[in-house]
Order: sequence, then structure tokens, then C-alpha cells
Amino acid sequence: MTDRTFAHSTPALYDRYMGPLLFEPYAKLVAERCAALQPDRILETAAGTGIVTRAVHRAAPRAQVVATDINPAMLEFARHALRSQHVSFQPGDAQNLPFADRSFDVILCQFGVMFFPDKIRANQEARRVIRPDGNYLLVTFDRLELNPIAKAAEDAVSALFAHDPFDYMERGPFCYADPARIKHDLLAAGFTNIEIETTKLSSRVNARDAAQGLVFGSPFRSEIERRNPSALDRAGEAVAQALTRWDGKDAPMSAHVVTARTLVAT
Repeated sequence: MTDRTFAHSTPALYDRYMGPLLFEPYAKLVAERCAALQPDRILETAAGTGIVTRAVHRAAPRAQVVATDINPAMLEFARHALRSQHVSFQPGDAQNLPFADRSFDVILCQFGVMFFPDKIRANQEARRVIRPDGNYLLVTFDRLELNPIAKAAEDAVSALFAHDPFDYMERGPFCYADPARIKHDLLAAGFTNIEIETTKLSSRVNARDAAQGLVFGSPFRSEIERRNPSALDRAGEAVAQALTRWDGKDAPMSAHVVTARTLVAT
């Protein structure tokens, strides 16, 4: 993942609007699973603004958590949003982790692996820094058509640019939805025990807040500006209108929750 991927994201908007819409439901699930493992040391890669970090710290307050991200602005927001002697924030590329071998009991990556240019390399780095019998927890979105909020947003903005339709969602956050490919990449990195659970959750939608997050607070913004820098307000209104059918209601979501381990011979 390059820093440019999220260069146009505004951390405050991303955290305030994208968090409740797309990330917090799965963050709670991941935090509960992580706490059940009773880890002493946790590494989070692609931590963003710290949505998962905060959930994990609430669920496992005595564990030492190191949250990393390649984007300095996102990481700085996360640092200010959570101050604890048990949590530290450090710049880091998931494909080249600045940690010693066998340093962590659990590694978490929620909705980040889709953006890694070399996913096998990132998995290899995770395996390197996990202690024997440790756990690697990944969450990646299921297919776009099973996540109707994101699909409706992209369709609404594409309608404004009929001559140059969007495929950002398919290229970006929803590009890593095939369980067979996910398993292949983990096996290629040396993991031997892989469980992939497709998990359907929901999130409560505020149509205008959702439009703010998707259009102004996410990488989708740069896709719009590349076509027409003056079109952001029109895009925001189009997305808000497209999401009115879910306004004040719960919208379905689908993602793959992955647990990978390397079995240690006894």
C-alpha cells in the first residue's frame, strides 16, 4: 500500500463518518476475538485512524498494542484519539515490518490487505513477526454487490460521469473478495492452518453522513477530483440521494474474517 492511496482522505471525516458506516461493526467483532485469545502483545497493520485499535484496547485493556500505518496523517489522528500506556503508534509498512522475528502473539489487519501491492509479502512479514502458535486475523470485504451502500455510492457518482464510469470500488476496497485467492496467498506465505468465515453484519445509515464520509473523507474523493475537481458537492448530493432508502435503517454488509496460524510440531 502506498501513502498516495489515502492522500486525499481527511482523517477526521474518515473516522467520524466512515468508521460507524463501514468499520466499527467488524472492529467490535475482531476485538472480541482478539481478547478471547488473551494475547500479551498485539500488532495492528494498516491501522488508519485507530478504529480497530480503540476497540481492541477496550476489549483487552491490559494487552500491549502496537498500531502501525504507512500514512502519517492517519496515524497522527489515531495517536491523539487514544492515549494509553498500553498502546503505541509507529509508522510501518505491512510489507516491510520494522520488528524482530516472533515479537507478537496476534497480528490484526482489518480492511487493509486489499490495498497492499504485494499481499503475499505482507503475509510473510506477518508470519515472521508472529510468535509460535500465534494468530493472524484479517478482515477483507466480500463482493461489492453484497455491500449495497458502497455499490449505491459508486453507481450514483458514475451516473454523473457517464463518459468515464467509476470502478474504484472494484479496484480498491472490494478487490480482494475471493476466499480461494486469500487462502492461496496465506499458504504461499507459509501459514498452514487457515479459517475463512464469511460474516454478514449491518450498519445504521445516516444518508448525509455516509455521503460526507464516502465522497469527502475516503480515497473515492481523488477519483472524483481526477475527473472534475468542482464536482465534489454534486457527487455528495448524488450519494446522499442514493442512500435515502436506507436512511435511519440498517444496511447489510458482508466481509471475510480470516484466522491464519502456523502449526508448531510437538
